[in-house]
Amino acid sequence: MITLHVMNYDEFQKYITVAIEEYAKEKVISGNWSEEESMSRSKEEFEHLLPNGVKTENHYLYSIYLDNQSIGIIWIARKTSEEGFIYDFSILEKYRGQGYGEKAMKQIEVEAKNLGMKKIGLHVFGHNHIARALYEKIGFQPTNIVMQKEI
Repeated sequence: MITLHVMNYDEFQKYITVAIEEYAKEKVISGNWSEEESMSRSKEEFEHLLPNGVKTENHYLYSIYLDNQSIGIIWIARKTSEEGFIYDFSILEKYRGQGYGEKAMKQIEVEAKNLGMKKIGLHVFGHNHIARALYEKIGFQPTNIVMQKEI
């Protein structure tokens, strides 16, 4: 059974270290940042978004559990009184492709509704076809598509 648990301080410390590195890599792969600047820019963005860590107001960080095993994370923030935004969502690689991501997304919808949200947005990197397929499967619709070509 998939459940969401509010992330504790220790879980957050493990998460933030990996998240900063992963985000930096994704921004380099997508062509947004150079490798040289990626780590410092990633750290800056996380410090800006989560100045008080897991206790940052209007930001809700959860560990995703399969029974008693932590298998991922999901972070949603309140953007307006009725609109949320998922900043990060990740399932550990060995648990991917088994339907747990879809179940976790359904759980975050319940949490968002309980927080008064009526819409949820998110960003997906263009090269992440698997994530985009999941989001479309569960009802997310593209609102903007930015494209780029190297010449």
